Amino acid sequence: MAKHEPAMNRLFKRVFVCKNCKTKVRTDINRIIQGKISCKNCGSKAFRPIKKGK
Repeated sequence: MAKHEPAMNRLFKRVFVCKNCKTKVRTDINRIIQGKISCKNCGSKAFRPIKKGK
């Protein structure tokens, strides 16, 4: 399967996952680092970048 750049950007660019409840959030990395973003479900501020599939 060929990688299509716009599709890859939609799926993986600026997407972060809550470490507690695994909810996806799309935002800028600067807002994550500053702690301005909290999870919609659990209220946590611990996020990690989404992992790209193989």
